[in-house]
Amino acid sequence: MFVYFRNLLLNKKAQGMVEYVLLVGLIALVVIAVVVLLGPALAARFQGIVNSI
Repeated sequence: MFVYFRNLLLNKKAQGMVEYVLLVGLIALVVIAVVVLLGPALAARFQGIVNSI
């Protein structure tokens, strides 16, 4: 398995794909962190809107 990933990283064609997957993973982690951190505040804001209606 390690050899497969090493060869994948050394292959120029697959290098772009690996970079793309890493970038998508990083973006996903950032989105999850923002949702976790801002989730309660957003829920309270929406609840305030619902209560005012």
